Amino acid sequence: MSLNKQNIPTRNDIRNLAIIAHVDHGKTTLVDTMLQQANTFRANQEVRERVMDSMDLERERGITIMAKNAALRLPEEFSDHGTPIKINIIDTPGHSDFGGEVERVLKMADGVLLLVDAAEGCLPQTRFVLSKALESNLAPIIVVNKIDRSDARPQAVLNEIYDLFIDLDANEDQLDFPVIYAVGRDGIAKNELDDESTDLAPLFRAIIDHVPPPRADPNAPLQMLVTNIDYNDYVGRLAIGRLIRGEIRIGQDAVVCKLDGTQQKFRVTQLFGFEGLKREPIEAAQAGDIVGIAGIEGINIGETIADAEHPQALPPIVVDEPTIAMLFSSNTSPFAGRDGKFVTGRHIRDRLAKEALANVAIRIEPTDDPDAFRVAGRGELQLAIIIETMRREGYELQISKPEVVTRHDENGQLLEPIEQVFVDCPEQFIGVVTEALGRRKGTMMRMSNHGSGRVRLEFEVPSRGLIGFRGEFLTDTKGMGLLNTLFARFQPWMGPIPQRPNGALVADRAGAVTAYAIGNLQERGVIFVEPTLAVYEGMIIGENSRENDLNVNIVKEKHLTNIRSSTSDIATRLVPPLVMSLEQSLEFLNDDELVEATPKAIRIRKKILQAGKRPK
Repeated sequence: MSLNKQNIPTRNDIRNLAIIAHVDHGKTTLVDTMLQQANTFRANQEVRERVMDSMDLERERGITIMAKNAALRLPEEFSDHGTPIKINIIDTPGHSDFGGEVERVLKMADGVLLLVDAAEGCLPQTRFVLSKALESNLAPIIVVNKIDRSDARPQAVLNEIYDLFIDLDANEDQLDFPVIYAVGRDGIAKNELDDESTDLAPLFRAIIDHVPPPRADPNAPLQMLVTNIDYNDYVGRLAIGRLIRGEIRIGQDAVVCKLDGTQQKFRVTQLFGFEGLKREPIEAAQAGDIVGIAGIEGINIGETIADAEHPQALPPIVVDEPTIAMLFSSNTSPFAGRDGKFVTGRHIRDRLAKEALANVAIRIEPTDDPDAFRVAGRGELQLAIIIETMRREGYELQISKPEVVTRHDENGQLLEPIEQVFVDCPEQFIGVVTEALGRRKGTMMRMSNHGSGRVRLEFEVPSRGLIGFRGEFLTDTKGMGLLNTLFARFQPWMGPIPQRPNGALVADRAGAVTAYAIGNLQERGVIFVEPTLAVYEGMIIGENSRENDLNVNIVKEKHLTNIRSSTSDIATRLVPPLVMSLEQSLEFLNDDELVEATPKAIRIRKKILQAGKRPK
């Protein structure tokens, strides 16, 4: 097989490159400067920062959620054969919850650019994405970024990278990687730390020299693996992937090899290539190109577009299994239908089905309730992003407490997912973090101290032990700790884990919250609501300082008298409420509680609203 591959011609005018990194190591910012220095934008074109982060949620959170394609063309001086070289860039997410995005888009690449922060070093997602790249036998280029940081330690980080490669069983060819030192924000790259440089030319040269050109036989029968799906109101569903062999052109007849083994014939009516950040209509493309094909009804990720005369399917995309599940259901609260446009179970089912088409890392299963659906994903953040996206689109829904996805081995023993937990925190918090994770069945595996005042701790913890832990962790470390997780394996069930220690403050009637009521109740716990906010019976308005739930009158008004009070109004002494985000609300939940998400509000409620009907 390898002999045949050696005989396949290469396309020296193309490089297909995926950029991988842990979250917040500067990957998307580096892509910005690469596009700018390749003259992708017009001289007078206004370009925002992190131009590849196209989703509102990506820009708000500063993370990449969806993998995206872009392309740049290098000037002729970088080419040995006198023609401009096109670099197809695949920007990948940096958070382990979106690992499904990484796994499938690596199928389009021949090389990876691994970006590592010169101060933080190799963090969990670095390990995850690199392991997937090495498994795919992609050629790595290492970029040690942010070398201008005051706490940068580039040489020590480079040693960590070598250790990581060895730990992941990289072969000799993969260990012989080039190293570039960079300040991505300023568009500067160097081969050595003491080199003088004002641009990214050393990085561009490394990409051309070390990323192999795609092996592509344009005369073989057509084959293309669909690795991404996009949607456009004008052209419908867009299947994106790399042509493995053959060529494709407008008007050509082709076949979709479906995942169930069936075949669907179609004619190519619209074809798109990538130039800069845009999709441009093209007439034809050859093996090695990354293209989008429009107008194929019902096509899904992992299916193969093949020659009509010789249809051959490629191996489907396989991603790691989900570990966390939640129930999504239609909103049944007294405030249902006030904010949203899409409120029925049918609307939610159709939207989740659409999400599953483009997101191979989630699983959607029906339940006994026709208006409730079990959605399983890689982590709480991934599912929270889906919920946040839906509510911004006008959906109303209720979500149950996250639970782990379990399985049984061949002997019938119950297995649960285990996470590797990486903690980076100041030295004085080692004890409190270790104790907190110990209560959640965590086992410390490693501790390293770089002498900077911060330590790095590595634990193995059951996934269910981490549900609701992030908020507690930030409180324990006074906001100075960093917590990252990575799925490790399934192992036997480890027994009960303590739940939320405190009960909830629950509204016992409907009405508008009053400052007077908050003033009387704030000594009982932490309040989540503000004066004048509308509440209903069974809505959770705070966390009790004790372990039991407490039904309270949060709408109580101060009785007026004809005696003027000598004290200032009670509203001036109110403690500011803790306004819960979606992720905080999901972490807060107990088994008998739900999160209500609408376009304008996020509320926490009891499943049974009437106090008299709830079990004592």
